[in-house]
Amino acid sequence: MKKTLTLFFAIILLHGYKAFSIETSAKQAILVEVSSGNIIFEKNKDQKISPASLTKIMTSIIAFDLIKKGEIKLDEKFIVSNKAWRMSKQGYSSMFIMPNDRISVENLLRGIIVASGNDACVALAEGIAGSETTFASMMNDKAKIIGMAHTNFSNASGIFSKNNYSTVNDIALMSAYLIKNFPELYRIYTEKKFTWDRTGGNPISQPNRNILLNKNKFIDGIKTGHLSDSGFSLAASIKVNNRRLISVLSGTKSPSERSKESLKLLNHALITTDLLQIKKDNPLFVANVWNSKSKIIKLKLEKDYFITYPKRRSRDVKFSIVINEPIKIKFKKNDPLGLLKIEGRNGFKKEYRLLASENFKEVNFIKRFFNSINFLIWG
Repeated sequence: MKKTLTLFFAIILLHGYKAFSIETSAKQAILVEVSSGNIIFEKNKDQKISPASLTKIMTSIIAFDLIKKGEIKLDEKFIVSNKAWRMSKQGYSSMFIMPNDRISVENLLRGIIVASGNDACVALAEGIAGSETTFASMMNDKAKIIGMAHTNFSNASGIFSKNNYSTVNDIALMSAYLIKNFPELYRIYTEKKFTWDRTGGNPISQPNRNILLNKNKFIDGIKTGHLSDSGFSLAASIKVNNRRLISVLSGTKSPSERSKESLKLLNHALITTDLLQIKKDNPLFVANVWNSKSKIIKLKLEKDYFITYPKRRSRDVKFSIVINEPIKIKFKKNDPLGLLKIEGRNGFKKEYRLLASENFKEVNFIKRFFNSINFLIWG
């Protein structure tokens, strides 16, 4: 017999319902709840842009990945080429390295992330891959793994190239990947300044170009960018308690506008929305089992699930546990035995598998015989 246990929660899901009533002057923008994956706000999210220095997020990901694998070390030093040195001479943002210097990977990463040094990008790319062109191929391979379907990288720094393009949606995916996979190294993005004891001069100190780090204590990254064709851009991350939100916007007219618009979106989301966690293990996830030593088995989800929803405009959403009870089949741990269904009045539908938390343990023949007799008499 199919048995459905139904629970009601007074919430509305952000699927097919415009709950986020705010606008932005940015030409392209996206706001994502990282845990749930819900897009809270979007504007031209798949429109092609020049990512500018947001490209450097991928440059750091490649280095972080190699550090994590043990293939390079933070204290390993790379030699600065004339190509890398010339980036500062050509007027690009720089950490001001000198040709034939030997710079540690750690200093190059801080030069990239904090000071937004294009010279540091070239030095790191050449040190890792031998050439910036080969390094760009590594960036594109990683972009495919992340799922960045509308992105191509042609250099490590983000200087203008018609072959260096992305979208705010892809940059949000890349940013979430960065934070999830490299939490320790990601802390470099929180640093408000970088001081480097450079060769041939006094130590040079540069502030982080992401001024949101000074405006809100919960902001912990990520990166600014600017090119004349795409305007001022910013990928920003905020973490408050168990919530992390990422905003990416492009096409603003000034550094102050990109910061103001980013902060506006992030704060509005925190004020007007909340995060519901559906835990993997819940005492309601149980089922009756036929001919088992344990008459009741606990079920579980594959993982914790998260849903973003508005705080004030609420409607009923039905949570249903659907199981064919009693369970009469033999099963192993993690076999699917039921479903958790979530349905909302706005057309939202989700289904998550409920899995066995242990192996089936069959009773002996005599017990099975009496169970069958009881079933014939009593049903």
